[in-house]
Amino acid sequence: MTATAVVHLHPPGRLLALVGNPNCGKTALFNLLTGSRQKVANYAGVTVERKEGRLITHAGHTVRVLDLPGTYSLHPRSPDERVTCEVLNGQALGERRPDLVVCVVDATNLRRNLRLVLAVRRLGMPCVVALNMTDLAERRGITIDADQLSGALGVPVVRTVGIAREGDAGLRRILDDPTLWLRSADHETLHDSSSLLADHDAVRSILQRLGLDELIPHEASDRIDRVVLHPVVGPLLLAAFLFLMFQAVFAWAEVPMQWIETATAWLAAGAGTLLPAGWASSLLVDGVIAGAGSVLAFLPQIVILFFFILLLEDSGYLPRAAFLLDRLMGAVGLSGRSFIPLLSSHACAVPGIMAARTIADPRDRLVTIMIAPLMTCSARLPVYTLLIGAFIPQRVIGGWIELQGLVLLFLYAAGILGAMLVAWVLKRFTAAGRHVRPLMMELPQYHLPSPRNIALGLWQRVVIFVRRVGTIILSLTVLMWFLASFPTPPPGATGAPILHSFAGMLGQALAVLFEPIGFNWQISVALVPGLAAREVVVSALGTVYSLSASGIDAAQSLAPLIARDWGLATGLSLLAWFVFAPQCLSTLAVVRRETGGWTWPLVMAAYLFALAYLAAFIVYRSASLLGGN
Repeated sequence: MTATAVVHLHPPGRLLALVGNPNCGKTALFNLLTGSRQKVANYAGVTVERKEGRLITHAGHTVRVLDLPGTYSLHPRSPDERVTCEVLNGQALGERRPDLVVCVVDATNLRRNLRLVLAVRRLGMPCVVALNMTDLAERRGITIDADQLSGALGVPVVRTVGIAREGDAGLRRILDDPTLWLRSADHETLHDSSSLLADHDAVRSILQRLGLDELIPHEASDRIDRVVLHPVVGPLLLAAFLFLMFQAVFAWAEVPMQWIETATAWLAAGAGTLLPAGWASSLLVDGVIAGAGSVLAFLPQIVILFFFILLLEDSGYLPRAAFLLDRLMGAVGLSGRSFIPLLSSHACAVPGIMAARTIADPRDRLVTIMIAPLMTCSARLPVYTLLIGAFIPQRVIGGWIELQGLVLLFLYAAGILGAMLVAWVLKRFTAAGRHVRPLMMELPQYHLPSPRNIALGLWQRVVIFVRRVGTIILSLTVLMWFLASFPTPPPGATGAPILHSFAGMLGQALAVLFEPIGFNWQISVALVPGLAAREVVVSALGTVYSLSASGIDAAQSLAPLIARDWGLATGLSLLAWFVFAPQCLSTLAVVRRETGGWTWPLVMAAYLFALAYLAAFIVYRSASLLGGN
């Protein structure tokens, strides 16, 4: 029996890895270095996010850049820290060892950041220290002699400001030095002392040489925190910010949404005029344009939602929000560390579940994974917007509160309350859940959000959304058109032609299951492709109703059609369903990878279906009794 050698092929050229503690500004520097030349994937075999980009040096050389997950040491305690260590040691599957490591350190907190630098140096790799956030350090009266620090560490030190336009100029220049890529990071004196003393003693010695052994408080952040972290004022400010965010999602997006809907209608009319009547015209107009266009119209709302989330991230407020909610989450058996994964789940449950890997306690991590899908992801937003626009009137309460925005906030809150209820139940029935674990976390300094970082983050979300519309959603929309168009009705058949199609037959069969909660056959069949992606429910409804409509109805947008065809009770029931709706297949697949089997994904799908059906049943029956049919 002979052994088979496994050969890994890697892209040619120099490879640079950015390493640093969380909140050191590493990702901001990565964005500045690489701009739009980025791609995001996962490391082979794990769900840890892999961010790679390309930078062009001043001399025109191209360098591959890896943004490694943040870590405090090279003794990994979580999967993301383990990936960083494996990459630096050349043990990561599908990635070679970097040619150069750039240790990004927060200039306002050298005491903590330099420990990681010492650990990286002991690996014997070419190394550069990027002294980041030097602008903030200078405002606080912290003056760092880069040359003296370089002498103490035995590696080059350059100043950077990750949020400034030319804040990476010094790093780009030094990367053109060919000797840098061959420089050994071993420094005899420091290496010997590090083997005799703990790293914190070595760091203290370096800071004493620099005259920085005394901590300098960040007075501005401290003053802000006295208000933001106040036990009464803090939660009220957080609630006010969230209220403003959901009001803006409707108020600010109305005009651009109308532009997209008008453009879609114009495109559909033009295509219908150019093509003769037949299956090709129906595929393009009723399938592609009506389906994909109905989802694309919600892009402005998704951009607005992510704009506010990026503001929270880039300003340093997110850890404060976790601290504020720690007591509330402790009451249901979780810690504030679950806040950031749960907040990430409002974008998509997949990265939220992946973010839970930073939670050290296995029980807390599993519970966070299980309740993450209850957070209202951005894929639900088109469904919510469609239904709210169809069944909730445009009304201003008290002269400034949008009723539709208030309903959207309530739906998000219902998901959060549902998640807290599930976590509370798990706390009551598990011994580990009754043990409250104190939250210890670092609070970074406040700083003004970088317009560049926010613009880049929004652009990435737009690209992801449009790519989904052009791939997954478009493919499923075309499939739905086919199912709704074939087979054609037999001669002499009565009723709408679509009722005789595959989709019509499937919808009528499923309607038996969903009739108690008020769903008609169109809704029932639209839920099937929604298992792949939530937004497809909107495009599926658009396709089904486009094929069902005739005459003046075909020119109407989807909202007026469903408002006329459904009762208020049905619309409210579908809203309740989507608060708890079973997760998409990609989420269940990630849960399987994170938990190591199919047991927990199946449990998740079952309990979410039960909650969704129960909530929809209660809402439908209650609304019907109150005259909402």
